[in-house]
Amino acid sequence: VRKILSTLGPVGDRWERVLEPTCGAGNFIRGILELENPPQEVIGIELQDKYVEKARRIPLREGTRVEIIARDIFGLDLGKDLIWGNKGPFLVIGNPPWVTNSTLGVLNSKNLPRKSNLKGLRGIEAITGHSNFDIAESIWLKLITELRAEDVTVALLCKTSVARNVLCYAKERGLKISAASIRSIDAKRWFGAAVDACLFTVKLDRGNQGYEADVFDSLSFESLSSRIGFVGKHLISDVPKYKEVSFIEGKSPLEWRQGVKHDAASVMELILAEKGWQNKLGEIVNVESEYLYPLIKSSDLHTNSTSPKRAVIITQKKTGDDTRHLKAVAPRLWMYLTEHRDLFQARKSSIYRGRSPFSMFGVGDYSFASYKVIVSGLYKEPRFVDIGPIDGKPVMCDDTCYLLPFESEGQALMVASALNHHVCQQFIKSTTFMDSKRPITKKLLARINLRTLIFYLWGEDSELPWCLSKKESVGNLFSIR
Repeated sequence: VRKILSTLGPVGDRWERVLEPTCGAGNFIRGILELENPPQEVIGIELQDKYVEKARRIPLREGTRVEIIARDIFGLDLGKDLIWGNKGPFLVIGNPPWVTNSTLGVLNSKNLPRKSNLKGLRGIEAITGHSNFDIAESIWLKLITELRAEDVTVALLCKTSVARNVLCYAKERGLKISAASIRSIDAKRWFGAAVDACLFTVKLDRGNQGYEADVFDSLSFESLSSRIGFVGKHLISDVPKYKEVSFIEGKSPLEWRQGVKHDAASVMELILAEKGWQNKLGEIVNVESEYLYPLIKSSDLHTNSTSPKRAVIITQKKTGDDTRHLKAVAPRLWMYLTEHRDLFQARKSSIYRGRSPFSMFGVGDYSFASYKVIVSGLYKEPRFVDIGPIDGKPVMCDDTCYLLPFESEGQALMVASALNHHVCQQFIKSTTFMDSKRPITKKLLARINLRTLIFYLWGEDSELPWCLSKKESVGNLFSIR
């Protein structure tokens, strides 16, 4: 608390009022009251009775009015329900919960924001997890929405990913931010939490409007490392680096696909053991071989192990295919899957509801292309690998990876080389935030204009003699798609 208050400067001189939206036992309020020149008013909001009692026992300071409100913050309108004695500038400060709304749901907590599609998510995005955000983020959105007419500075501890999400939300909704900063903190040291976290500070302004943030490596002002900001609708992690290679920004002429998704790895993914193919349950699996395909995973790409040691069972040629024909054409496979029916029925994702038994996602004609370029979505250093068939079968990847299908080895090698070039790597690194759970996404890959990149590197009419299967003209690479 003392470090943060020191970073913010003379609180009482800059802000006449201070609000802590989830004050807990009142550590920030205590620290504010100990300042040489505290503000005139302090309001804390807290839901849990035991913390309300502790906060109300904090020694008061002459000249500063302190009120602890025993309420659920989500039941208050912060612009209307708080009673202030004056209308001067004020500071919102604190450390709201970092827990996600889905975790609170598991805990049967009642302290949840009202259900609403604040971010305008499409149905499939909400289903697949985009709607599961931190309670801290929900509090942030409430603050900057309900206090947008005030002269207010908001400074809260939160995950760094939450800070970026708030900037995106503010820009989308036209909420006016005149200044912002992200100061990294050592969450492991202070809270025992292995997450990227920060002190995120935002100044709301009814006149000026900007959606950039200075990024500091610590709470110190001397540790400025970069500046994030928007280019078009995209939030960029390093604007100067991005501008150097922004000419490849556009739309990919080839469609990136995600690998196979089944949510049943213990049954569907196999390793080659001494007695044959074995699942993760330790069972030897004897099914028709035409439904087994070589499998490569993110960890294989990360360790440069591109000779698959795994296999995956593929039950469909395309998503939505009826699988019940397997009972007749692949009786051993059908029996094996049926024996593990309970595991498939226990899959939690709603995307499997109403589907044929043992359905998968991420399968289509592209899955069975002989040659592919594959990249993992999970690692900070993106490595694009060109992969051909193994024993005459196309290699599959799991849903942590993305792929492009090709008809020849030369095409795959050409595209992999372009994507691994430093120009493309700089583009990716300047646009991504490496603390994300999945730094490389399909949306990001779709922004790389491969046509522009390849023409820049080799020219439209050049031929690449290192293509192994045959010489591939750069020009005809896209004409066949």
